[in-house]
Amino acid sequence: MRLVLLSGGSGKRLWPLSNDARSKQFLRVLEDQEKHLSSMVQRVFGQLNEVGLGESTVIATGKGQVEMLESQLGKEVPLIVEPERRDTFPAIALAASYLYTMTNASLDDAVAVLPVDPYVDTAFFKRILDLEKLLGETKADLALMGVKPTYPSEKYGYIVPDTSENKGYIKVDHFTEKPDTEQAKQLINKSALWNCGVFAFRLKYVISILESLGLPLNYEELTKQFAKLPKISFDYAVVEKAKNIVALPYEGFWKDLGTWNTLTEEMATKQIGNGIISDDSANTHLINELDIPVTVLGVSNAIVAVSPDGILVSDKEESPRIKEVMKGFAQRPMYEERKWGSYRVLDYTRYSANNEEVLTKKIKIAEGANLSYHCHHMRKEVWTIIKGNGRYAENGVIRSIKPGDVVIVTAETLHAIIADEALELIEVQIGSQLIEEDIDRKLLNWEEIEASCAQVRG
Repeated sequence: MRLVLLSGGSGKRLWPLSNDARSKQFLRVLEDQEKHLSSMVQRVFGQLNEVGLGESTVIATGKGQVEMLESQLGKEVPLIVEPERRDTFPAIALAASYLYTMTNASLDDAVAVLPVDPYVDTAFFKRILDLEKLLGETKADLALMGVKPTYPSEKYGYIVPDTSENKGYIKVDHFTEKPDTEQAKQLINKSALWNCGVFAFRLKYVISILESLGLPLNYEELTKQFAKLPKISFDYAVVEKAKNIVALPYEGFWKDLGTWNTLTEEMATKQIGNGIISDDSANTHLINELDIPVTVLGVSNAIVAVSPDGILVSDKEESPRIKEVMKGFAQRPMYEERKWGSYRVLDYTRYSANNEEVLTKKIKIAEGANLSYHCHHMRKEVWTIIKGNGRYAENGVIRSIKPGDVVIVTAETLHAIIADEALELIEVQIGSQLIEEDIDRKLLNWEEIEASCAQVRG
C-alpha cells in the first residue's frame, strides 16, 4: 500500500506558536520515546516506520513547508511540492501522478490518503492497512476509515451508513458535517462514524479522473500545468460523485489536537521553556519560546503561550476562540525553521523619514549546514558572529569566521556561510523593502560554492 500524507494549512488556532510559516504539525511540544520534544509530524512518521509504511509514504505539501519538513524529517522522505495552493483535489491528483510515473507503483496499487497530524495509537496505522483488503473485497471506488464516536461531538463530520447492519464495515449512504448535539446523538444511534479524513482508492481510479479532464498523467508535465486543475476539495470533486463508498470502523484512540485545550491534555509536561508556575496554578500549562522568564501565580485551567509572534493568556475552555479573535490580524512570521537551522526576529522598525526598514534576526545554523550562495538587490546586511566557527564566502573569496567577527554584506554581493560547528549570528537587514523574495540564489551546496571560489584564505 502507498500512503500520501497531506501537509498544508497555516495556523491560527494554536497562535502564537503556529503561524503562516509554522503549522500545528510542526510544533515541538510532544515527547517521543526518548523523552525529547517532538512535533506531530515527527510522531506520525515514527509510527509509520513502526508498521513498515515509512518507505512507501510521500508527503504532499506547498513550497512554504518544504524546509520545515526537511528540517524535522530529513531529506529522505519524498515531497510532492504543489506549485501553488489549489485545495486537496489538485494535491492528491499530483501525488497520484507522481506515484504512477515516478515510482514503480502499478495502477492496481491501493493508495491511502490521510492528514499529516493525527494523534493516535500505532494501531490506527495498522488499521489503515486493512483498507486495501476492503477495496478488494467490495470493489468499492473509495474505502474510508471512520472513528467510532465516544460522545456526540459537534466538531466533527460524520460518515452515515445506509443500514446499521454490521458486516465489519459500512456501506456509506451520505455525510453530515458538524451537526448539533441532538443530531449527533441520532447519527450515533445509526452507527455513524466520525470522519477522520482517511480514505483509500486504487491508483487507477484517480488516474482515470485525470484522463477525463484531459490533463497529462506525467508528474513533471502535470506540475507545469498544475494551474489547470480545478481548485476544489477532493470531497467535492471525487467523493460526492463516487457511486460505491465503504468505510471501516476504527475503535481505538484518536484525537484532533487542533486547539490549546486538546493539545495540552496530551503534553507530558506542564512547562516548556523559561518560567515558573506556582503550585496553586492547577491544570495550567506554560510554553515559552523566549529567553525571558514568565511567571504564573495562582492562575488555574489556563494556557500561557509565548513566542516571538506574541503572547496568549487564556482559559483553556475559551482557547478555541483564538482563531476568531485573530481573524484579520496579519504579521510576518517571527520564527521559522529551515533545513539549515532556524531564525527568530528580534526587532523590526520602519523609519518613515527615509522610507527605510530595519529587521534584526538571531540566526542559528546547524553544524555542517550552510546558507546558499546568493545576493540581495534591495538590502544590505550586517552579521555579527556570536557563537561557533565556520567559513564565509563572498564574491569568490572564502575566509574563516569566529565569534566577534562582523561581516557587512552590501546589496548585489554574492555570499554564503557554512557552520564547521554550530553557528549563531545576529543579522541586521537594512533596506527599502525587506522581503524573503529578495533572494537571488546561485548555488545551494557548499561543495559547489567552494569550487566556484577562486581564492581561499584563513
